Amino acid sequence: MSFEKPNIRVGYGYDVHQLAEGQPFWLGGIEVPHTHGAVGHSDADVLIHVICDALLGAANMRDIGYHFSDTDPKFKGIDSKILLKDVLKLLRDADFAIGNIDCTICLQRPKVNPHIPEMKNVLAEVMQIAENDLSIKATTTEKLGFVGKEEGVAAHATVLIYKYA
Repeated sequence: MSFEKPNIRVGYGYDVHQLAEGQPFWLGGIEVPHTHGAVGHSDADVLIHVICDALLGAANMRDIGYHFSDTDPKFKGIDSKILLKDVLKLLRDADFAIGNIDCTICLQRPKVNPHIPEMKNVLAEVMQIAENDLSIKATTTEKLGFVGKEEGVAAHATVLIYKYA
């Protein structure tokens, strides 16, 4: 007996950025007030980067560094929302749509919870999905490791995509 499997795929993303004093802190498409911000070639938005990686991985399209090299000057300081829009175009061109996204931000300080509604609003609008299809959670590492020592920020994302054609 043969049957056609549904074309749904799961992807996972993980990213880390160092924190440095005096840098703007972009997280989830918004600037979060803090004394330190993430360091990177782009605006260093770790949450958007993991979403991009998870989406690209689910579609078997490599990773964010492959598409947006950190040695290419055209991406220097770029708003990560632009990168996310480009990733979504790649997915749409391959007839994929987003089912849902689940993210976790690992950060000791500042507290992320008060900013989650705005992040969800901004990112859902960029991705043209319902806010209900985007989960953003935050946790500390109980002062353990580079996150706990406030040296960096990490994020994880899991996505479900499907072929609609």
